[in-house]
Amino acid sequence: QSHTHTHTCLCAREYVCVHLSGGVMTEFQEKLRQQHEDSMHRELQALLATANKAEAEISRKDFDGFKKLFHRFLQVKGPAVDWAKISRPPEDSIRPYERIRTEGLPDNISASLNKLAVVKLNGGLGTSMGCKGPKSLISVRSENTFLDLTVQQIEHLNKTFNADVPLVLMNSFNTDEDTKKILQKYKHHRVKIHTFNQSRYPRINKDSLLPIAKDMATGGEVGEAWYPPGHGDIYASFANCGLLDKLLAEGKEYVFVSNIDNLGATVDLFILHHLMSQPAERRCEFIMEVTDKTRADVKGGTLIQYEDHLRLLEIAQVPKAHVDEFKSVTKFKIFNTNNLWISLPAIKRLQEENAMDLEIIVNPKTLDGGLNVIQLETAVGAAIKSFNNAMGVNVPRSRFLPVKTSSDLLLVMSNLYSMDAGSLTMSKRREFPSTPHVKLGGSFTKVQEFLSRFENIPDMLELDHLTVSGDVTFGKNVSLKGTVIIIANHGDRIDIPAGAMLENKIVSGNLRILDH
Repeated sequence: QSHTHTHTCLCAREYVCVHLSGGVMTEFQEKLRQQHEDSMHRELQALLATANKAEAEISRKDFDGFKKLFHRFLQVKGPAVDWAKISRPPEDSIRPYERIRTEGLPDNISASLNKLAVVKLNGGLGTSMGCKGPKSLISVRSENTFLDLTVQQIEHLNKTFNADVPLVLMNSFNTDEDTKKILQKYKHHRVKIHTFNQSRYPRINKDSLLPIAKDMATGGEVGEAWYPPGHGDIYASFANCGLLDKLLAEGKEYVFVSNIDNLGATVDLFILHHLMSQPAERRCEFIMEVTDKTRADVKGGTLIQYEDHLRLLEIAQVPKAHVDEFKSVTKFKIFNTNNLWISLPAIKRLQEENAMDLEIIVNPKTLDGGLNVIQLETAVGAAIKSFNNAMGVNVPRSRFLPVKTSSDLLLVMSNLYSMDAGSLTMSKRREFPSTPHVKLGGSFTKVQEFLSRFENIPDMLELDHLTVSGDVTFGKNVSLKGTVIIIANHGDRIDIPAGAMLENKIVSGNLRILDH
């Protein structure tokens, strides 16, 4: 046993050298790579042997995908991009949304809608907001969940234009069961709902580069051994499960893909019409909606021109020395909203040719027991370089309204937004179009706790900036305007009284309001 152990350590150390030295593999390194690959294949085979028949079939497909990814991971040397080759995208490759709007709409937009399917990425859990189960089942507005709003939006579209736009949910093994239970409640809505599962890949030990799983089980403690490999997995999973062919057979030509927690990602008829009206030989196969960066978005992926192609550049691919430059708002002015319009026949073609070479994102994690693992992921937008006539559309900020934290939740629950048929729009009564900057402290992280601190959601129509830190609660009908900073020091508590109006105020100290 001890002999094999030293052998593994050597491998891992070598593997680091391979990465740092870059360039061509020596014969020794090539042997080593082969060794890693053989060991991996053996382990995966052993894992498959523990699965039942139905499970083994699905897992075999998953593992085939994982082997390809792992193979490429072992090949890659150094950073994925050569910084010197990066240039700003040519003018016409990113169009302003206004220009696309001026093309107007045809009389028969429903004909275009009938060629569209909407895909929502629904693989994520609500853990970062302190919730169990799928994130899409968190209530965001008057008892409606992300999923409710999505169904309402598409149903409204289908009724208004007498169309048949189906909703497709890409679940993960983390969200599939809970999501399917809930889908019963939409039986009588005018929207066909399909689901498929993204792959389940094994997390690998950072040192040995072997799976940490002992068998195929995912429950409880062993759940940590598996992960969904990022949304770039959509192309393979979509094709593997047969849904791609099914939609093509139904005459669908495009999918609109977005994150289910982006409440701004509604079907945009102008972009849809633009896609449908291109002549066949110049058909645009991929549109990425981008929007202008603000200080809050410095980490978002951006579009660059690289070796004659539009390409998505993520912060994880940037060499350390250039990270600050990447974050600058001047050089890279836009970022990817992950609202994407993709041609279905093109996905089919690229899948068959095995021609989607998505950059690998290596995501290191430390598990609860202190074990260091890596998970290999890809991003859906990275495929932009493989599609013909791909372009970016610079859309208004309103199409990017993600709810990642309770601070975001406060905004979308407030009177800053009005809701119509499942769509949120900035209230007409707000004087300026920008969203206030809201930072809620640790006491507000979990949704349950967040809700218990507000008797109702304050009036925020005239708010610019809100920072709350410490043990703070809000009474009924509070109004916040301008810049408001409320800081309760450790051991103190501040109860903002019902009906209070705070305009450009800093509140600190201790204020208890108790029932008498």
